[in-house]
Amino acid sequence: MSCWAGVCCGTVSAAVRVKTYLDLVKFEHTVFALPFAYAGMLLASLQTRGTGWPGWHTLIWVTVAMAAARTAAMGANRVIDRFIDARNPRTAGREVPSGKVSPGQAWTLVVVSLLVLAFAAAQLNPLCLALLPLAVVFLIGYPYTKRFTWLCHAWLGVTDGAAAAGGWIAVTGHFAPAAWLLWAVVIFWMIGLDVIYATLDYRFDLAHGIRSIPARFGIQRALRIAAASHALTFVLLLLLGVATGASFWYYLAALVMGAILLYEHRIVNPDDLARVNVAFFDANMWLALTMLAGVLVDVTWRTLT
Repeated sequence: MSCWAGVCCGTVSAAVRVKTYLDLVKFEHTVFALPFAYAGMLLASLQTRGTGWPGWHTLIWVTVAMAAARTAAMGANRVIDRFIDARNPRTAGREVPSGKVSPGQAWTLVVVSLLVLAFAAAQLNPLCLALLPLAVVFLIGYPYTKRFTWLCHAWLGVTDGAAAAGGWIAVTGHFAPAAWLLWAVVIFWMIGLDVIYATLDYRFDLAHGIRSIPARFGIQRALRIAAASHALTFVLLLLLGVATGASFWYYLAALVMGAILLYEHRIVNPDDLARVNVAFFDANMWLALTMLAGVLVDVTWRTLT
C-alpha cells in the first residue's frame, strides 16, 4: 500500500512540477505564433509544390522548433526579469520571483530548449540551421531591450514574426516576397497587442525606469499607436493575399481578423483597462486561429480546384 501511495505521490508531484514549468513559460500562449508558422508552411508548400500539404517531416519539426523557441524565450524572459517582476505587484507571484522555480532551473530549461531548437532546425534545411544564432539573439535579447528603448515591442514583433517566416523557409529553404509580408503581418500585429498589454504596467514602468511605448507616450497615445499598428496589420494581410494569389476564403478570414482587431480596440480605452487581458489573450488567440483556418481552407480550395 505504501509503495502504491509513494508512486501516487510521485506522480502527483511530477504533474505539479510540469504544470509549474508550463505556467512559467505560459505555454498556452504558443497559440499566438504557431498558427502563423503553420500558415507560412502551408502557403509555401502550395506555391512550390502545388499542394498545401508540406509533409509530416516538416510539420513535426516546425512544431518542435516553435515550441522549443518559445519555451527558451519565455524562460529567459522570466529569469532575466526576475528582480523587476518581484517589485511589480502584478508579476510578483510569477514562478521565479516567488521561488517556485529557481534561476538555475529556469536557465536549465532555456538551455535544453535551445538544444532542442538546434536539433529541430538541423532536421529541416541548411538555411534554418544557419539562421539559428541570429534567432537566439532575438529570443534571448527581448527582456534586455525594455531597459534601453521603448522600441522593445518592435523587437518582440520581429522575433515572433520570424517564426511565421520560418514556416515558409522550412518548406522552401529560401526567402520569398510572401515570406517577408507574412513576417511583417506578425511584426505589426505583435507590436499592437504588446503595447495594449504594456498599459497594465504604465505606472510601474514610469516609476522604475522601464522603457515602453505607454511609459514614453502615455496610455492614450500608446493605444492610438497600437491601433495604427493593427490597421497596418490588416493592410499587410490583404497584400499577403495578393502576393500568394489567395482565394475568396482567405480574404473572408482576413475580414474576420480585421473585425477582431477592431473589437480589441473597442473594449480597451485609456479610462477603462479592465478588459486588457481579454483583448490580449482571448481576442488574439481567435485571431491567430482564424488566420490558420483561413489559410487552410484557402490552400485546400486552390489545391482541389
